[in-house]
Amino acid sequence: MNVELSEKEKMHLLDTLKSRFHKNMHRHKNINWTLVLDRLEAAPNKLWSLQQMEITGGEPDVVGRDNSSKELLFYDCAIESPKGRRSICYDQQALYERKENKPANSALGMADEMGIKILDEEQYRKLQELEVFDAKTSSWIETPANIRVLGGALFADYRYATVFVYHNGAQSYYAARGFRGELRV
Repeated sequence: MNVELSEKEKMHLLDTLKSRFHKNMHRHKNINWTLVLDRLEAAPNKLWSLQQMEITGGEPDVVGRDNSSKELLFYDCAIESPKGRRSICYDQQALYERKENKPANSALGMADEMGIKILDEEQYRKLQELEVFDAKTSSWIETPANIRVLGGALFADYRYATVFVYHNGAQSYYAARGFRGELRV
């Protein structure tokens, strides 16, 4: 459910995004802030999703542009998995099936509520090419249906100068595991 931000919230968010954009130019070479601002002003509904990414600790930033659609790609760029999205299982089915000590939510459920998409393995690896993320935490990533139907789910992190992709039961959750999302504008 998208809602409009107040003018004050919008200006604060745009200031935060602009500052982060300029501090991290290595993430978005050949993209200028004017283009980003024009896109955001043309799609005010996307600001709400960016605000959700921000308030849950994701620190969204532009990481590139889709070559075919020309959409700008915002990913969560917090150094560790976003704090406001940890201790959650993989999806709603896992949340429903967990009988004891249920987490408050699921990664796919939260992403859907926020209007974003969870990163897949390829996107996660591309993010890691920009700088090191998840050196102390881990993040759920989109899981192929053939793994999920068997009860598993994938997560990734960065250790020993390498991106690792692992598996866990989809019902599991850990204090140091959240998820990273993508928003296209």
